[in-house]
Amino acid sequence: MKKLTFTDLLITIMVGVVFGILMKFWDDLYTAIKPVLPVARQLLYGMWFMNGVFAFLLIRKPGVALIASIAGAGLSAFIGHGLGVLIYGAAQGLAAELLFAAFRYRKFSIPFAGLAGVASCAASFGLDLIYGYADLETWALIVKYGLRAVSAFIFTGVFAVLVIRALEATGVTNSIRPVAKEEYSLLDR
Repeated sequence: MKKLTFTDLLITIMVGVVFGILMKFWDDLYTAIKPVLPVARQLLYGMWFMNGVFAFLLIRKPGVALIASIAGAGLSAFIGHGLGVLIYGAAQGLAAELLFAAFRYRKFSIPFAGLAGVASCAASFGLDLIYGYADLETWALIVKYGLRAVSAFIFTGVFAVLVIRALEATGVTNSIRPVAKEEYSLLDR
């Protein structure tokens, strides 16, 4: 298993920061559509689970999902969403990280990445229960968090993997995780 290099850490934090910025705009969209689609807007919620999974798919090393999620949540907390966001970021990143670890950081497919997003969603649900945000009737919980789980799978499994594959096709990821074993030695200089 490869250790994180300074470059890996820098890229991971930058991915987290970029997602932190995207989440601010996503939050505005999520709030704006509330009057029109109060329940269906849960299908947009998966964006909040994409950060750590995307970073892992890009870097493919242990710790990346957790670090990126905390970095994104840290920016979100800084721009006004409160320190509680850091707890959610850590829980979501840790849930994805534990799934990646269970498979020895060797799975990168759409179903697997989607499952990591659903794990992040489950961690978020657990915190919502603790904080009282999920104080709903059973049928409402099933609908709300069922839609969020579907959204998590779509954003982290389908969208994240497709974006990473597009980046791989352009060759951009070769400088982050070279294709040939010999290319890795060039990064250590």
